[in-house]
Amino acid sequence: MSISTQLFKGRLICLGPIDHEKDPEVMAHWSNDPEYLRMLGPEPAMPLSSAQMKKRLEKIEKQVEDDKNLYYFTVRLLSEEPAENDRLLGFARIYWIEWNSGSGNVQLGIGEAQDRRKGYGSEVLHLLEYFAFAELNLYAMRAVIAEYNSPALGLFEKAGFIEEARQRQALQRYGKRWDLLHVGILRPEWEARK
Repeated sequence: MSISTQLFKGRLICLGPIDHEKDPEVMAHWSNDPEYLRMLGPEPAMPLSSAQMKKRLEKIEKQVEDDKNLYYFTVRLLSEEPAENDRLLGFARIYWIEWNSGSGNVQLGIGEAQDRRKGYGSEVLHLLEYFAFAELNLYAMRAVIAEYNSPALGLFEKAGFIEEARQRQALQRYGKRWDLLHVGILRPEWEARK
């Protein structure tokens, strides 16, 4: 690792702050896509207005400042095309950080279906791993993924996460019961993969 290693910029995307003027409208649009919401987690899908999303983002920023156990980023496209450069693609967060044990949870989402499976998520997860282990000095990162979310399971597996626990039939979706998978990676495992 070098002091000049990029923390927030990859080849395809960069991690950045919330833009309170533009982001609420885009993210409110994503909240109308039940597939996107159901891939994020077990919470019920709920569409939000731009105003509701703006309040939610303000609450997240306050939580970042007050709690000191959450890092929240927007995911933006890096493009040679001026119209596409800096376009909001998704979000990423490291949350529920337990500083005494050096562990945190990770979640990411790419909002538009046409932006998924283009390598953006892999790059986001790579940047988050580096940030968590090299900058925050965490020892473990974990994620909770629904059994039906095979793209996310593949993404995390490719990044070195392994299944640590399984909550059997913990989630009701699509007329069926699904397991919730808890996956994780330890810093020595991440270091061995670099």
